[in-house]
Amino acid sequence: MLGYALGMKLMLDSFWRAVMYCMHPRVIALSLLPLALLIGVSFGLAYLYWDPAQDWVRHRLESYAVLETVWEWLQGVGLGSLKAVAAPLLVIVAVTPLLVVGTLLVVSVAMTPAMVSLVAERRFPNMERKRGAGMLASIAWSLLTTVLALMALVISMPLWVIPPLILILPPLIWGWLTYRVMAFDVLASHASKDERRQLLRENQSWFFAMGLVAGYLGAAPSLVWASGALFAAAFVFLLPVAIWIYTVVFAFTGLWFAHYGLSALDRLRTRNAAAAAVVVATAPASPPAPDGAVVTPAVVVAPERPPLALPPATPSATPPSHPDRPDDSAKPRL
Repeated sequence: MLGYALGMKLMLDSFWRAVMYCMHPRVIALSLLPLALLIGVSFGLAYLYWDPAQDWVRHRLESYAVLETVWEWLQGVGLGSLKAVAAPLLVIVAVTPLLVVGTLLVVSVAMTPAMVSLVAERRFPNMERKRGAGMLASIAWSLLTTVLALMALVISMPLWVIPPLILILPPLIWGWLTYRVMAFDVLASHASKDERRQLLRENQSWFFAMGLVAGYLGAAPSLVWASGALFAAAFVFLLPVAIWIYTVVFAFTGLWFAHYGLSALDRLRTRNAAAAAVVVATAPASPPAPDGAVVTPAVVVAPERPPLALPPATPSATPPSHPDRPDDSAKPRL
């Protein structure tokens, strides 16, 4: 578990670095790419399904007899115009979570690797990439985590009618989702599988705190949705602004997690290298000899040389004379 003082220092340092990196031209350009994609999808859905969706919701509202009393009461207090905008507002409220989730997935898949590369190039150029998880693993992890978060949102919706819980439950769920997705993605390319598990275990509370802050920051576009009945008329203009705010918040979140995750990974590797160096320095060179044992030095025996070969004797042309025999040449000739 990371110490409180060290974890707080690392989290705040990463926060301010992420704020400054948001002004980088590359980050600004990347924040517009998901916006362009989501604007195209939003306009496409609105063009194809806006009127049918409104008609379906309006028909469902008129089928409830209980709501007739509500409409009559609103008409009596001078708010009868709310009935006309109720269906568009409900459609917008239903579509907004899908847009938010789509933005998160786009940022996670497309922008987060780019943010991690930017931080690694500028702060950790020599950091080894162990690639503990690939693109498919990252996408599968993001999809699984997103499905679990959506299930939690749907299950907790009945509790949102309680005023305090609506300010607590959605940010908690979004914070958990952001922490699970972002922490995995920023460590996928640089950390090994074991390093990623160790970092997620040691920094779990700090990652969750960062995700929780990002969840509340993601509620900033709610100021746009809070425009009420006027928002239905300005939907075409305010929706891109809200999506861009979501995208910038997620880009900042990716930078924040990248700074924190890579810094924690660098600290972990430095700590492991120091521990390994201590182990090597304290390890004995060879096992000591038992008491009373005499260590005999090794005797090196030189290889035996072959005997020198004598040169062969050269035969004489004239055979040697025998000492006991007289020389025939000395005899007189007749």
